[in-house]
Amino acid sequence: MLADTRAWLDGLQDFARNRRRDTPPPEPARPVAEQAAERSIVAAHLVTTLADLDALMASRAAWARAVASAPPCDADPAVVITTSPIGVAAATDILESGAHLTALAGPRLTVVTEPEYRLWCIRSPDEDYRLHVNIWNWVKTAVPPQRWPEFAAHPLTEGECYWLHRTGLAGAGTADRRDCHLWKWNGRHAALLQPFIREFVVSRPGASGRH
Repeated sequence: MLADTRAWLDGLQDFARNRRRDTPPPEPARPVAEQAAERSIVAAHLVTTLADLDALMASRAAWARAVASAPPCDADPAVVITTSPIGVAAATDILESGAHLTALAGPRLTVVTEPEYRLWCIRSPDEDYRLHVNIWNWVKTAVPPQRWPEFAAHPLTEGECYWLHRTGLAGAGTADRRDCHLWKWNGRHAALLQPFIREFVVSRPGASGRH
């Protein structure tokens, strides 16, 4: 890992830590069962992602060698997982309970919320992913009703709503991807309706806006 990368990663971790101390996230007002379902979705994908981390990093290294840039692109970059506050809690539990996953990730990995990452990148831009890889994994549980016609192939019944599980990565060359999976929530449990859907509203990678 380059010294610039280490400094950028340390800065992000300090920024996120200080922001959570100074502005603690509000306690979720949603039902416990709903929070647990979201956490389960994020956690399952995170375990798979961490298990594939060696392949991801190999793709990144090959891309870094092929890219001629000055300053150079780090072949051993920081790995930044962006998610929701519930996802941060799930990731913390996974990394603390799975020694083999922690060993795979190593000190190059950090888990932050998408706003923390976005604000840090405004302060310390790395738009070309020279220093880091971004892996996003979060669930949009408040899909606006005006978007529901996009998912008409999977009609809802009374009391149900759509969830969008957005995942992907950037900064890993040919391994880069952006995916979205359609779920529904019925007040008791979540069910996968269709993996790898195509969204008509496309935002920047990982963004957690209103869409």
